[in-house]
Amino acid sequence: MSATQGKTPLEGAALAEAIAGFAADKKAVEIVELDLRGVLGYADYFIVCSGNSDRQVKAIHDGIHEGMKKEHGLLPRRVEGLPQAHWVLMDYLDVVVHVFTPETRAFYRLEQLWGEAPARTLAAGVG
Repeated sequence: MSATQGKTPLEGAALAEAIAGFAADKKAVEIVELDLRGVLGYADYFIVCSGNSDRQVKAIHDGIHEGMKKEHGLLPRRVEGLPQAHWVLMDYLDVVVHVFTPETRAFYRLEQLWGEAPARTLAAGVG
């Protein structure tokens, strides 16, 4: 479960923005925020981004994990897919992060699957 070691907890849009910033710091590409409020019951936002290789996907995961823990005292509830690092899912409750290799992202097409959700492309350097 998420831990908040005495720091002000982030929620919703602020949490999504912080996560996107840490992804951008690790040179994630095509960072997209999907606003799933009112569409999905278990999360308010998805952050979807890509790394150019499985090694970069792992580095993006590590950057998000370390940044959220150090700066906000938050740990993901769970992480899936890290050993293969083609699609890493990080569950921060209000925000679920999906970090893909380009081929895996093109195959699963999450942005199209959740096409009714408002999407916002986030430029590198956010946060």
